[in-house]
Amino acid sequence: MNYYMYPIPIQQLINAFTKLPTVGGRTAERFVFHLLKSGKKPVAELTLALKNLIDNIKSCEVCWDFSDQSPCRVCADTKRDQSTICVVKNFQDVQVFEKTRKYTGVYHILRGTIRPDDEKSINFLKIKELLGRAKQEQVKEIVLGLSPDIQGETTMMFLEQKLKATNPKLKVTRLARGLPMGSDLQYADEITLGSALKHRTTSSG
Repeated sequence: MNYYMYPIPIQQLINAFTKLPTVGGRTAERFVFHLLKSGKKPVAELTLALKNLIDNIKSCEVCWDFSDQSPCRVCADTKRDQSTICVVKNFQDVQVFEKTRKYTGVYHILRGTIRPDDEKSINFLKIKELLGRAKQEQVKEIVLGLSPDIQGETTMMFLEQKLKATNPKLKVTRLARGLPMGSDLQYADEITLGSALKHRTTSSG
């Protein structure tokens, strides 16, 4: 018996959607058939948005955030405190800090954290680039703005050691303990995060 298979263009798009985080086969199918039922205009708009994303978004040469210009708007803003760098895990974390309106420095996006069970994970992070920035005379403080989970703690301990070895005069701080252990920074409310940022503590490492 021959089993019915979706046409190749449909199956290819289903496969593409399943590569997105938390999207399984059934969810991917719903996405595809929703687009098919919606008509050509929504599909064309999605296609154009994806094309604009690929054509216009790049990595900031300073902080490694995604932006439509390099340096990005934060790094290029002369009103920001260029002497303070807040290290975050992901691109979305920048927006979390910005919403607090309590931070006026610049950022560095690691693009992940160290996994205790995978030493090679260090190689995929923007740590070398961070250490290069730490050597700059204008940089006085590095704020480790990572989530207080196992991977975040492992990464912060590693960075504290490397940063102090790179620049002994550098002030390395952490967010205050207002954030629950094991929590994800992206789910912290603005008041709690703002307070944790304001009352950040100096590393003892």
